[in-house]
Amino acid sequence: MRLSTFSDYCLRVLMYLAEHTDRLSTIGEIARAHSISENHLTKVVHQLGRAGYVETLRGKGGGMRLARPPRDIVLGAVLRQTETDFALVECFGSESHCYMDDACQLQAVLGEALAAMFRVLDAYTLADLLHRPEGSTRVLAFTPRPAAGNA
Repeated sequence: MRLSTFSDYCLRVLMYLAEHTDRLSTIGEIARAHSISENHLTKVVHQLGRAGYVETLRGKGGGMRLARPPRDIVLGAVLRQTETDFALVECFGSESHCYMDDACQLQAVLGEALAAMFRVLDAYTLADLLHRPEGSTRVLAFTPRPAAGNA
């Protein structure tokens, strides 16, 4: 299974905002820090706002910040809202055309694996992503990368 780019960007935005709780952040600075299109991030931030994870402030001096503390943002909940399809194989869907439906145990095994993944993700919050491993000198490096052609 692979998470969508949209979910990846959602997690990146949340992590960036969690690292900068002392101020408002902008889509432009996050886009530069991750070399991501501002247009893509605009859609991501809109969805995160609708889901109650991000608060946006418009106007001069505006920007965004987390709408709740990082310890209250559960990773499994974020991914359930940002991913659109957890049907790992065709037989998970409502219109399965698999002729082995009655005899195959693959759906049960994959369903158990998906449930295990969410049990793990539900045990972690955004705050857990900010803790430094032993020996690490920094939590997350969010130094904007130079634009293409400006290196």
